[in-house]
Amino acid sequence: MDNSEKDETYDEFYDCVNMQPKELEDWLETEESKSVGDSDDGESTGHKSGRRIVEIKRTNKDELTDDQYDHMNKVVGYIHRHLSQRPDGDIEDSNWRYSLKNWGHDPCKD
Repeated sequence: MDNSEKDETYDEFYDCVNMQPKELEDWLETEESKSVGDSDDGESTGHKSGRRIVEIKRTNKDELTDDQYDHMNKVVGYIHRHLSQRPDGDIEDSNWRYSLKNWGHDPCKD
């Protein structure tokens, strides 16, 4: 990934991830957060992703690794796909919203 691709990924990631690290950490501690998503070892993919997002957001841009950029791309893709599947009705207490929040995006903030 060259620098222009990294800049684009970085910008898209920060556009999509609208939760602050502390806010996301607090969310990941909730039962709602732990109740959604697929899990292979007791922790869902989204929950693991949330912990990585906190780490990425606390890392200076010039210290981000290629692996972190790969994860940022994955996060952007997930958020875009998931947003296009918005359910009808109130999303406040929906699994759809909880899953997005695990990936660092709260659709109720838009």
